[in-house]
Amino acid sequence: MQTGLRTSLSACLAAMIASAPAGAEEIPLTQSLPEDPYIWLEDTYSQRALDWVETENAVSAARLEAEPTYQAAYDEAFAIVSSEDRIPMPAFRKGMLYNFWKDADHLRGIWRRTTLESYRSGNAEWETILDIDALGEKEGRSWVYKGVSCLRPEERLCLVELSDGGEDAVEIREFDLAKKSFVEGGFFVPKGKSDATWVDEDTILLSTDFAGDGSDLTTSGYPAVVKRLKRGQAISDAVEIFRGKKDDVASSAAVIRDNSGNVLQMIVRSTDFWNREFALIDGDTVTPLALPSQSSPLGLIDNRLVVKLSQDWAVGGTDYPAGALVSLDADALKADPANPAPTLVWAPGPSEAYSSATTTANRLVMSILDNVSGRILSFAPAADGSWTKSTVDLPDKMTLSLVSGDEDSDRFFLNAEGFTTPDALYLADAASDESEVLRAMPAKFDASDLVVEQKWATSTDGTKIPYFLVRKKNAAMDGTTPTLLYGYGGFQVPMTPGYSAIIGKLWLEKGGAYVLSNIRGGGEFGPAWHQAGLQTKRQIIFDDFAAIAEDLIASGLTSPEHLGMMGGSNGGLLTGVEMTQRPDLWNAAVIQVPLLDMIGISRIGAGASWQGEYGNVNTDPDALAFWLERSPYHALKAGTDYPVPFIYSSTKDDRTGSAHARKFAARMKELGLPYEYFEQTEGGHAAGADPRQEARSWALTYTYLTRQLMGE
Repeated sequence: MQTGLRTSLSACLAAMIASAPAGAEEIPLTQSLPEDPYIWLEDTYSQRALDWVETENAVSAARLEAEPTYQAAYDEAFAIVSSEDRIPMPAFRKGMLYNFWKDADHLRGIWRRTTLESYRSGNAEWETILDIDALGEKEGRSWVYKGVSCLRPEERLCLVELSDGGEDAVEIREFDLAKKSFVEGGFFVPKGKSDATWVDEDTILLSTDFAGDGSDLTTSGYPAVVKRLKRGQAISDAVEIFRGKKDDVASSAAVIRDNSGNVLQMIVRSTDFWNREFALIDGDTVTPLALPSQSSPLGLIDNRLVVKLSQDWAVGGTDYPAGALVSLDADALKADPANPAPTLVWAPGPSEAYSSATTTANRLVMSILDNVSGRILSFAPAADGSWTKSTVDLPDKMTLSLVSGDEDSDRFFLNAEGFTTPDALYLADAASDESEVLRAMPAKFDASDLVVEQKWATSTDGTKIPYFLVRKKNAAMDGTTPTLLYGYGGFQVPMTPGYSAIIGKLWLEKGGAYVLSNIRGGGEFGPAWHQAGLQTKRQIIFDDFAAIAEDLIASGLTSPEHLGMMGGSNGGLLTGVEMTQRPDLWNAAVIQVPLLDMIGISRIGAGASWQGEYGNVNTDPDALAFWLERSPYHALKAGTDYPVPFIYSSTKDDRTGSAHARKFAARMKELGLPYEYFEQTEGGHAAGADPRQEARSWALTYTYLTRQLMGE
């Protein structure tokens, strides 16, 4: 569900992000770098920095919580994020359905399971597997559940990831589903940005900070080394099988299985965010695999490896376009990994783009976008090595998101939603292409007087940029409609229509309009749409966003006095740039968990890992010159009539890091510029670690927006 705080693709691929190209040397830079008087705020947990945060939080929270709309906004937000009538999204696992659930009684959540029959009844009887609140209380820790991977095909032994307060860094523990308890003396990996994958019941492939002194990490802070760890073996005794380079992003292992017992073990070395090197593992032998550097293995079906391409691939006399999916025979790959022979599975049309995929026992199921509208395709392997395609019968003009595929049948779950259409959970069959609604969320706000439109703005280079507008049917076209424009524009992440009870209840019902932009940098139209704004070409992304704002104003819907913007993470960079480049367009700017210091980015959080997206200011003079002009932290100037921003961060955000937000606010204070600042103590790269924290974040945000855009 879309809640307004979007995270980047790396959020999901957070550990696979970009640094300088392998082997890059320092280039003498002639530009003199500005001094940074607030570098001390980068020391996240120093007492001086925490005291600064406490003071800033107290001032802004007191001001916003004194607004007459705050308490109602908090009550409404808490009711939404803790409601019992949300859809419990299920995951198939050996004939059972598993779900992770938070509510007012389980603030950190419970991992639980039930049967399909019980779930279908609408009043499921859930069996609790792991209570995170109880675990945290028992151990005196602020645990946040971050996910689980279980050993196929039995799926009894699992690796559970637990985070301290919502950080990306996790502790990994072995868990026995049959006993519903952690395995005494089982696999255990201390806190870190680690990756572990099962080989068999007594073996995992692990990438972590083995030495504990950072020597096995890249400059981006992710593991560079992969080792094989046996049951009962100390981590220090694990056997190394691969070592990447210090200036890579990360190296990890993948073990890919199909329903027939076929297995591929692979090394994935990320040299930067978008480029990878692959190798096959056979015992202690690691052999390079000649896949394109901008590609992603998706799964194994009928002993065929399915790979998504993010670049054109010419091989064997055939050209495969960027955005396409291909398959490779696994046995042939093992026999001759230097000469892969792909078969086309799917190629996108002019308005189409890959969104996501899952596998069932015998099928590949894929979600695609067609002019930012969802479709679900099903592919079956044919005896001659080709693939047959069919389309699953589902509602049109909706966002269709894959939830879970069943590895023991061809069933899968998907979620359908729209801006004014609440989430509906479908159970579909990839073999028959039939589907049925199992659950539908009740409406959380009154949408009876709303209209949804897809519109197009013209950017500075003449390109048409789509956006969605949700507004009252009778909205006066006199420039007075309070309008919130959301943007992201990076990492090939598409922004798609979604049902947000938060936006609906706290904004649309109050008379506001909501706009979702599909600017370049995203993945709405495939790799080319993203690559148009890479690195020093990024100004076009900012131009796209401003063009939508100008289009909204020109249409008569709104005006700069009533127009605000919101973005998180990379979207926080977007809103920071827009605020400093085009202050004339806005009266509100919600800047969430942002990137704002684009000169010091490599030393903050995981910033060194994103230089494949933004450019490397430490080695590339062109990148440095580009960001010296646009870095929001450096672009602030005294005496400028900026919109008063609401800057939101989290102390536990070890992805973008809280320093960007802190330093931006401190600089505004130095220049005598008004702002609001709030830093959640937990939650990581999100709105909060539990429903109370989330509700406060949203209440503060929409109280601010109401004050800025709906006031007289």
